[in-house]
Amino acid sequence: MREQRAQFQANRRASGAPSGLTVARRRFAMLDQKGTVVLVAVSVAVWLLDQVTGRALTSAMLYFAPVADTQPWRIVTGLFVHSSIFHILFNMWALWIFGRMLENILGTWRFLALFFLSGLGGDLAVTLLSPSSPVVGASGAIFGLFAAFFVIQRSLGYNAVQLLVIMGLNLIVGFLPGTNISWQAHIGGIVLGFITGFVFSKTRNIRQRGLQTALLVTEAVVLLAGILLGATGMFA
Repeated sequence: MREQRAQFQANRRASGAPSGLTVARRRFAMLDQKGTVVLVAVSVAVWLLDQVTGRALTSAMLYFAPVADTQPWRIVTGLFVHSSIFHILFNMWALWIFGRMLENILGTWRFLALFFLSGLGGDLAVTLLSPSSPVVGASGAIFGLFAAFFVIQRSLGYNAVQLLVIMGLNLIVGFLPGTNISWQAHIGGIVLGFITGFVFSKTRNIRQRGLQTALLVTEAVVLLAGILLGATGMFA
């Protein structure tokens, strides 16, 4: 069997046909929503590995404000771990739906910037409002996608009131007793989603790309500084 496979591969190379890996790379390159696909794939892979390791990844990756200055990877990795099957299903469904739409509008790199800035906004809000609470999940980032999508749709002249209602209802759920949901992360994500969506809507002209980049970098620096200062007890 091994000899047959080796012979098949040799014949494939000799004929000039692309390898399976090359075909996979080409198909991935043709995707219009690479960022969304990668975010979903990484989140699902992390969740599956977390299950088989007895939630070891959750312990290593969750966001916990008091240790953010000494374990800074948690600022980002907390976005990729989830507490339950329902948690990851809802988040990945929302990410798949709204992520692809936003990525088509913004492009991959701007979409990823929006996702991670919204996630950092959620981290900062947790750091300021509930620093002793460990947090997992991409919910803050996804609420940021909701908010940015609303701002962008409004800037293009579309009616996005229904999205605002959906976002409000989901936000209210986080305040219900016994839900164990970090409403702080949701609010932080929404605020950064509105801000970043506003930046995108006001810097659409290609001549404003430099200004857009500078504003996004400024957001990131302010958020990281706030998170790290909060982790050291600066705001206590």
